[in-house]
This record gives sequence, C-alpha cells and structure tokens, in this order.
Amino acid sequence: MKNQSSAAIMLRHLMAMVVCITLSLGMLIVIAVGHQLLEEVTSTSAHTMASLKKTDIDSDNDWDIWRKNSTLDTSSSYIAIDNMRADAKVKHYYSPNTAKLLAVKPVAVPLIQNLYYRTDKGLFFHQTVHARGIKYELWQSVQSQMAILGRVMTVTILLLILTLFVSPFYIRRLTHKLTDPLQTLSKSTQNIIAADQPDDQATQLPVPKYPTEVADLATSFNALLDQLHQRQAQQKSFVMNAAHELRTPIATIRSHAQLIERHANQHPEIVPKSVSYIIDESRQMQQLIDELLQLSHADQLPLQMQRFNLSTTVADLLLQLTSTIAQPITSTIAPGIFIEGNAAALTQIVDNLITNAGKYSPANSTIQVTLTQTEPDQVNLTVADQGRGIDPKDRAHIFERFYRSADVRGSVPGTGLGLAIAAQLAKMSHGHFEVTANHPKGTTMQLILPLHQPTEEAQKND
Repeated sequence: MKNQSSAAIMLRHLMAMVVCITLSLGMLIVIAVGHQLLEEVTSTSAHTMASLKKTDIDSDNDWDIWRKNSTLDTSSSYIAIDNMRADAKVKHYYSPNTAKLLAVKPVAVPLIQNLYYRTDKGLFFHQTVHARGIKYELWQSVQSQMAILGRVMTVTILLLILTLFVSPFYIRRLTHKLTDPLQTLSKSTQNIIAADQPDDQATQLPVPKYPTEVADLATSFNALLDQLHQRQAQQKSFVMNAAHELRTPIATIRSHAQLIERHANQHPEIVPKSVSYIIDESRQMQQLIDELLQLSHADQLPLQMQRFNLSTTVADLLLQLTSTIAQPITSTIAPGIFIEGNAAALTQIVDNLITNAGKYSPANSTIQVTLTQTEPDQVNLTVADQGRGIDPKDRAHIFERFYRSADVRGSVPGTGLGLAIAAQLAKMSHGHFEVTANHPKGTTMQLILPLHQPTEEAQKND
C-alpha cells in the first residue's frame, strides 16, 4: 500500500509534474531546433534551385560553366538534370556521386515533406523544379544538421537525467520543511493525550515559526485548548458548587426529619417548627433546581428572535413586580422602542435584575428602572438600586455561576445563579452588562442591547 502521508503525496505529485514538464520541454526544444534546421535547409535549397533555373543548362559547356561558377558543396549536395527537350544532345547531367546516390532510390520519411532516407547515406532533403523543358533535382544531405540536432538531444537528455536525479532530493527537503511542523503538532497532540496533566495546568502545543498556516493552526489549537480547559474548570466548579448548594438544604431536611422521627411523640411542639424548616429548605432546593434548568436551557437552546415592543414589555413586567417587590419601583420608559430579540428572555433578564436589586436593598429605598434609545442602533435598560452596593473587587465575578461575596453568603438567601442566567441570556441576545456604583449608594446594572440582530458575517468578524 502506498504511503499516504502528506510528504509522500507531495513527493509523488511533484515528481510526476517535474518529469512531465521536463519531458515536454525537452520534446519542444528538439522539435523547435529540428524545425529551424529544416527551415535553413529549405532556404539553402531554394537559393540553389533559383540559381539553376536562371541558368539554361542545355549542353556540356553550359554545365561546365555553371559548375565552375557555383559555390555548391558537392560533398553534401547532389544535383541531377534531366533535359526533356527534343533537340537535346545530352539528356542527363549529374554532379559528382549523384548517379551513385540515385542508384538506390531513397525512401520518403513519413509526415515530413521532401525528406528522404537512405540506409548508408542518412537523411536527404529533396527538391525539384522545371524550367524551359529542363527538370532540375537537388538532393541535399542534412547530416550536419542532424549532428547539431543530436547534440541538442544529448544535452536535453543529460539535463533531464540531472533534473530527475536532483529533483527528488530538493522536493523531499521541501516537503519535509512543510510537513515536519504538522508531524510535530501530531506527536505533541498524542503526547498530550497520553500524558496525565494536572487539572490546573492548561496544555499547549509548540508553535512553529513557519509555515504561516501551521503556525496559525497551532495558535488556534492552543486557544481551543485554553477554552476547553476553562470550560472543564467551570464545569468542575459548577458541579462542586451545585453539590454544595444542594448538600446544605438536604442535610437540614434530613436532620429535621430525623428530629421529628425520634422526638415527635414526646415533644409534639417541635413538629411545626421542623416542618417549617423542611418547607423552607425544600423551597430553596426547588428554586435551585429551577434555576439550574433555566441555565441549562440558556446554554443549549437558541433564542427565537422576532420584532417586539420592548417599552410595552418592560412596562407590563413592572406592573406585575410591583406587588412582589418590597421596594417601590419608579420608571422612565421611552415609548415605542421596538427591537429584534426574544421577549421571554428579556423579560427574565429584567425580572432577575429587579428581584436581585430588591433582595439587596432596604425596604424603604427605591428601585429606578430606565429604558432609553441612546444611539440609532442601541438600547440601554438600567436598573438602579439604593442597597449596600457591590465591592469593586466582586464586580468582575458577580455573573459567575454560584458566586456570592463573603459578606452576603449566609445572610441573604439566594443561589448565586440569577445573574449568571441573566448574563447568558444577554449574551444570546447579543447584549452585555455594565456594572457601576449608584451614588451616593447602591448599584447600577445597565443592559446594552442592539436594535437589530447582527448578520452572520458580522458575528464572524466579531
């Protein structure tokens, strides 16, 4: 079976290309040189025949005069004259060795006009003209031209052999230069698969200097490995946090259930209190499970985008939340703002922001909701509270799953998933959050959304 590596495939194809080009070039050179030499012989023969036509060779004296004045090389040119006039005293004249040459008639060479071959004499160019009842024949030897053509063919064959000898080494070196970085990447990938890397260490592939495509590929692989490592770490952290969040209410429910089982008969007064704890903790578990399901759906299901009135949607939601939030809600909503998005997702985002603001704000404070179109293609939705605020060092982490700062964990109920769900839904809606302090106290959560969903090409460029 043939080696199907990139280097072997490139070597075979490049060698085939070099052989074809070299052979074709050699054949073209031989044909071109041969054609040029044949043209030169044709031109020389034409001059000779023109000289014969001007001379009326009708006697021995005419023949002798022409021979003395002619510069014809009789060693390679042979002339036969056939006088077909009725009053001719001599019918045939032959230059030296012509009669001997014509004793055995040369054989015509196929495909090439006026070219003949004799076994012991080689190739001849033959031309015939008639003038005033006299037929002139010229047999021009082309052996000298064939010698030149032979030398050209010899040089061409030597160049072909040299090319075929040198090309494999050069092509093999070139292919290795191109494919060795890929082989290095492949081996490094296999080593990464076989190695037992620590969980906190992201593996990296070596990035070659060249070729550029392989360097870009290695860089992209490293970015992918970093992303996979981060996701793996996030998933591990997610599982640990989810287990921790579920363990606490389960332990509480179990302890109170055991308390009722052991002491309910002797101390019936503990039953209502324990049942209340069980109900509260089960409600907390239900909230956590619901939020986990919401987060899972937000991660996996694409949002169905359509045009809707965001102003009306936000106003209707605020009317519903007024009875469930302890703080009064004031709003400034610009009318008639239509966007392309998912109404249910944006409703959930605003619900999470307002619920979160109410959770961390005093009951006598105010929550301010503002919806404006700040730019021709951008909408800003702001929820500002007057609560305890967020420490600057915590702002970068508040959208992480299960993240709760140390000063609120245990003192304020919650799962740490509300803002994570809001951030994921905002990302799927091609929006983002900006978190700032609300002076003199509190937090401002600003959701920035596009009026229109970006095209696929724009998303790729981003």
